[in-house]
Amino acid sequence: METAISSVGVTLEFGNGAGIFDQTYEVPAGTILGMIGPSGCGKTTTCRVALGLLTPQRGTITTLGRVPAHFTATDRERMGYIPQQFVLYPRLSVAENIEFVASLYGMPARAVRQRMAELLDFVDLKEARDRLGQHLSGGMQRRLMLAGALMHDPVLLFADEPTAGIDPVLRARFWEYFRQLRDQGRTLVITTQVVSEAIFCDYVAVMRQGRILAIDTPLNLRRMAFSGEIIHMTLADPDDMPRALATLRRWKEVVRSARPAPDAEREADLHVVVDDAREWLPEVLARLTNQRPRIVVASAAPLDVSYDEIFIKLMRQDEERQAH
Repeated sequence: METAISSVGVTLEFGNGAGIFDQTYEVPAGTILGMIGPSGCGKTTTCRVALGLLTPQRGTITTLGRVPAHFTATDRERMGYIPQQFVLYPRLSVAENIEFVASLYGMPARAVRQRMAELLDFVDLKEARDRLGQHLSGGMQRRLMLAGALMHDPVLLFADEPTAGIDPVLRARFWEYFRQLRDQGRTLVITTQVVSEAIFCDYVAVMRQGRILAIDTPLNLRRMAFSGEIIHMTLADPDDMPRALATLRRWKEVVRSARPAPDAEREADLHVVVDDAREWLPEVLARLTNQRPRIVVASAAPLDVSYDEIFIKLMRQDEERQAH
């Protein structure tokens, strides 16, 4: 698979601990990379370096096979960028704003009309084409910026917190747009503070203090945070807990850890960490029920860990590493 962005050891320091540090990552073409982290962690700077708006002090980076510092006008036409703030003209209408963006790329009038019609329909602004930018809601302004960024049909799109401050329904609609663009073969880099949006991405980069702590698929990030996947089990008899834990802990080829469930409401609840919870669940149950005397399991299922929990876990792991 082609690589849209390749970064090796990229560092750009602003002083007082601000900047990005030793960033090594790749974005495969035709995928969505979500950059997730708290405000000020370096997400915007990471995008601006890849766009060639900032030059790293150390390390190397290529975007669409080119060094950003040497981009030509043709190179830049292959990229689109949606900044955090509304940057189009408040006293121009939706259509006029899009026509202005198109003029920056020298698009002919006929192509502008056709492309605008497609995009206004795509972002649900067809009925608002004559409304001034200053009279649009925040969500509509973001959709207008998306349309403007797509006007010249870029192959790589950067969107800096495009869903910040919008309602859940519109947020879901934005991700629907992004997945459609991905399915058309485009590559997207999307920053967000909404951790739950990780599930919509092909790859997720978790950032803290200018560094990329982890970058992988959403599923693999869960496994990384908890050293595997968790099976949540409830024993029929709480008195069986010591024997169940001892049995599972001896099975080192499969069970990575077994412990009473933290903050469990019942003393009979336990967590078993394995590589793949759905694959190993029947085997774990069999291991317990085959004991003599038998250990009866009242219920068992893979634990659906939220991405908020995954994010917090990775943050705490990094804090512990830094402390040592």
